[in-house]
Amino acid sequence: MDKYTRAAITYSCIVTLGGIIFGLDTALISGTLRFIVSEFALDDLQLGTVVSAPALGVLAALIITGPICEIIGRKKTLIIIAFLYTISSLFSVLAPTYEALVAARLLGGMAFTSLSIAAMYIGEIAPAKQRGKLVSINQIMIVLGVATAYTYNYVLIDALQNDAEFVTQYAVVGNEWRWMLAGELLPAIIWLCLLFFIPESPRWLVTQNKLKRAKLILAKLMPPEKIEPEFASIIKGLKRASHQDTHILSQLKNMRSPTVRLAVVVGVIFAIVQPLTGVNPILYYAPMIFEQAGGSTNSAFANSISLGIVSFIVTFITIIYVDKIGRRPLVNIGLIASILSLLLCVWAFYNATYHLTQSDINTLILAHPHLNQITLAPLIDVTFHSDIQFKQTLQNVLGLEQYKTLNNAFITAAININSTLVLVGIIGVIGAFHLSIGPVMWVVFSEIVPTSIRGVAIPIFAFITALVSFVMQKFFPIMLNTIGADQVFLTYALASLIGLYFLNRFLPETKGRTLEEIESFVRHSKP
Repeated sequence: MDKYTRAAITYSCIVTLGGIIFGLDTALISGTLRFIVSEFALDDLQLGTVVSAPALGVLAALIITGPICEIIGRKKTLIIIAFLYTISSLFSVLAPTYEALVAARLLGGMAFTSLSIAAMYIGEIAPAKQRGKLVSINQIMIVLGVATAYTYNYVLIDALQNDAEFVTQYAVVGNEWRWMLAGELLPAIIWLCLLFFIPESPRWLVTQNKLKRAKLILAKLMPPEKIEPEFASIIKGLKRASHQDTHILSQLKNMRSPTVRLAVVVGVIFAIVQPLTGVNPILYYAPMIFEQAGGSTNSAFANSISLGIVSFIVTFITIIYVDKIGRRPLVNIGLIASILSLLLCVWAFYNATYHLTQSDINTLILAHPHLNQITLAPLIDVTFHSDIQFKQTLQNVLGLEQYKTLNNAFITAAININSTLVLVGIIGVIGAFHLSIGPVMWVVFSEIVPTSIRGVAIPIFAFITALVSFVMQKFFPIMLNTIGADQVFLTYALASLIGLYFLNRFLPETKGRTLEEIESFVRHSKP
């Protein structure tokens, strides 16, 4: 490997560290939920708001990040994003109120656009032969961040339960969720510092007529004899782009053209189906789901680690084989696997029963001395065949405030469920997502969307995905406590089935085709 390739890899790895921060932000919150609910006495809607706040932030950021990136450049935009991550993490840790925590997480969500900017930057500085692999580092970094977050949360919970020395020394008890969210702060600071050492994109510098500086940066990325041909190629590409109609309103108008209709239909279907499979609520609420399946707090966090490990392994495999197997087979296999996995969860929760003996009640009172034996009498030796029925009775017995903090403890004690089915089902959903519609969606977007609408269409698709993700995350706790776990997973399975039908019908295979061949196919196809 020559020094030029090493330089491109180094810069690519630095900018994709934002993917680790994104993964940390995504998964760290999952461990904090019951602690946040307890401290701020949150209802289901407020809990959903805390979790979904970043998804709302990214909706706003998607509108402004593109123009900012073109005005001040890729490097400065990434530095601003890293600064937002750092401030968001710090303010989240120190948040004195529920509203302050939501605001801090909203700010962090605006930094989620680092993923698209990083991909753009790598595409503009990487050698052609390494471009695809270097861009794919982004996805690997995300799942690495997720796996790290689940592991960090588990280690912290395990230390709490075993009374580790630092737990007392650093006042972890009572501040559990703050310590969890603090896991993002140091990586964000490190990323912010490292970004000052990357060069600006030479292609952006050419658009700003800073030609001498662009050539100096190209000299870091390629041998001297290749600089002038590459520079000429950049100039030619910019001249070609200047002759195309890039006005936003014109591109919006072009999206109505029959020649791009297939690309728009596939893009919209993909953008809606990806979050509707339920992957985001599962990632964000993983420990809560495992506790609802009867696992202890420790086992719930331990099971969450398996989600991160599976995500990492399957994403790595997908990146290797996406150009060998093809897009359509991966999408079809992934969605079928997701449907089957979700149905395992449906079956497990549908057949679950809830029963508390006198011994169970005594154990709960021992752990929570403020509970009253007489008050809990209506729960003893009664078998509930529905989690909704059990939760409603529990809320009536405990009262709303106690129910918010103790419902998981009572569910864990009462539930009789095949927890192995739930674990296999959840892991299956996460694995299927990272095998198919997770990474493949962005590959398809980059290939199938014609140049004439790309500047508008892809951001619109990203906005749709973010909007649906926001709704899914915000209302998951309400759905869980109003229609029940089995019905929640059934809706995800049905959405995946509908998505499978439409994507199998409309998604063309783009493997092995040039962008020009794909654009020609799209232009002559009717959905």
